Amino acid sequence: MSVTEEPAETPLVGQSVITLDTLSISQIRDLLHKAAYIDANRKRVAHTCDGRVLATLFYEPSTRTRLSFETAMLRLGGQVIGFAGAQLASVSKGESIADTLKTVSNYVDVVAIRHPKEGAALVASRAASVPVINAGDGGHMHPTQTLADLATLQSRFGRVTDLTIGLCGDLTFGRTVHSLIETLCRFGNVRFVLISPDELKTPRYVIDRIKATPSCSYVEVKDLVSVIGDLDVLYMTRVQQERFFNEDDYLRLRDTYILDEDKLSKAKPSMAVLHPLPRINEIAVEVDADPRAAYFEQVKNGMLMRMALESSVVGDQLPGYEPLDPKEVQA
Repeated sequence: MSVTEEPAETPLVGQSVITLDTLSISQIRDLLHKAAYIDANRKRVAHTCDGRVLATLFYEPSTRTRLSFETAMLRLGGQVIGFAGAQLASVSKGESIADTLKTVSNYVDVVAIRHPKEGAALVASRAASVPVINAGDGGHMHPTQTLADLATLQSRFGRVTDLTIGLCGDLTFGRTVHSLIETLCRFGNVRFVLISPDELKTPRYVIDRIKATPSCSYVEVKDLVSVIGDLDVLYMTRVQQERFFNEDDYLRLRDTYILDEDKLSKAKPSMAVLHPLPRINEIAVEVDADPRAAYFEQVKNGMLMRMALESSVVGDQLPGYEPLDPKEVQA
C-alpha cells in the first residue's frame, strides 16, 4: 500500500491488527469514539465479552502493555491466559511462533503478542485461526500504543490534526514514535519536530513517509529548549538500553534530554507532555504535578482503546453504542 492510499474498508470482526495501516481512518476514528463511550459507560459494557478468552503471549518483559490488554478483557467480562517471558513458554524448548499460535488458537478468541523480533506478529497472525493484535514487535510497530496516543490527543485537543508535535529522544529504535508518525501522516496536517542526537535520528523510511504527505512537514533538531515553545505536544521517549549492543553508547546517550520544570516553563500553557512509559529519568518527577503532564492519562486511554479493539475484533457489540456517523467525521 502506498503512503497516500487508504486500505479498503473491511469489518474489524475477525481481523488481525499488526499495523494500523490495515485500518481505515474512519475505523480508527470509530475506535476513538468507542473508547470515549466505554469510559462513560463502564458498568453498561462490563459484560460485553462474557465467555471470551484473551491470550497474552509476551516474549519480552512488559508491565503496562500486558496488564492493559488483560485488564481490558477482564473489564469487558472476559478471561485471560498467557505468559510474560519466553523462558516461561515452550519457545524455551525450541517451539516456533507458528506452532505456538496454532496451538493457542484452539484455546482462545483473540491473541495479543509482544516479541523482540520485527515481523514476529505478522508471522503469528498468519499461523493463528483467531485475530492477533500486535503488542509490539522489536523496534518496528506498536499499534495499540499509537491508539492510546491518538486518544490522548483527542481528549486534550479535541482533534489529532493541525498540531505541532515534538518527538524527543530515541527516534531510531522507538517503535512508538514510528507508529505514531506514520498514522498521523494518514490523518494529515501535522508539523513534526524531531529532536534527537545524531546517533538516534529518525529512520529514513519514517522521514520518507512524512515527505510523501503534502500536508505534513518536519524539521530535525538536537536542542529541545530551542523548540519547546513552538510545540502543542511534546512526546518524550526513553533511550532503550535493550536495543543497544554497546553499553558505553547507551550510557553516553541516555541523559541527553531530561524534561524538568525549568524547560517546561518555556512551553505553552496548553502543551501536552506524552510518554509511552516506562520512563527512566527523561522526565523529572517534579513534572508529574504539572497539568501539562498527560502520560498517566495515556495509560488509561490505552486500556480504553484496547477494550474498544478487543471487543471489535471478536465481534461483540457494546450495549447501547451507536457508531460514529460518517457524515460527522471531520475531514
